[in-house]
Amino acid sequence: MIDIKTFDQAADLENPRRVLKYVLVFCTSGSTTISVDENEFILTKNSVITITSGQIHYFRNIQNATGFILEFTYDFFCKDDTDIELIFHNGLFCHFAMNEMILVDNPKVIVRELDEIKKELIETPYQYQISIHSRIELILIEINRTKINRGDEIYKPDAVFLHFLEAVLKNFDKNLSVNEIANLIGTTEAKLNELSKLHTNKTAQNVIFGLIISEAKRLFTYEKLSVKEVGYALGFNDPFYFSNFFKKHTNISPKSYKEKVVLS
Repeated sequence: MIDIKTFDQAADLENPRRVLKYVLVFCTSGSTTISVDENEFILTKNSVITITSGQIHYFRNIQNATGFILEFTYDFFCKDDTDIELIFHNGLFCHFAMNEMILVDNPKVIVRELDEIKKELIETPYQYQISIHSRIELILIEINRTKINRGDEIYKPDAVFLHFLEAVLKNFDKNLSVNEIANLIGTTEAKLNELSKLHTNKTAQNVIFGLIISEAKRLFTYEKLSVKEVGYALGFNDPFYFSNFFKKHTNISPKSYKEKVVLS
């Protein structure tokens, strides 16, 4: 449900990895490069990056930096709609590959809470999980304050829309329709389209297509699966149909994309 490590405690960080947890990386000294899906970021002292569940990430030259890696599951943190909205507030843990390096205004607050979370996990005192939940809230609030102080526009997502995104991510292999997902999370197709338009200026179906393409790229790049295997993993029974779908949305065939990834 939750884990915290310092950079020197995680020997495998330079290998591509994906976890079905939300990952927060905070650099306390030095600098390191972190790749998240197809993008690279340089983390420096007192900077943080948030990584969404399922995104593939790895470090380069991590020995030149110190810091913390906090991981927690959606189920651990998201007890109600307020928690769900906070975890995605101002684009934190965004599902649309909008990761960013944020230089925080009050790093002492972040370090203090991360140290306390580590202590709580070691000692497991009475109601330690409630304490950790509250400390993660404080960390996210501090990051949001930094973003607002630097002039970012306030973005508060709707919890129903976030339930929709989570349902898509957890059911890639079922290839669910918008209506099926709406039924799964207790809303309507019309409501999902309304919220998708509000948050992304896209239909709910096109939001699903974008998430499928992002997942396909991850599978091609890091899992080394064939076109047929990736198609099946994403709910396509016909490899030819999947190939056409991928090319339509990326302007490159999956075979050509695989070759480009191997050569890069």
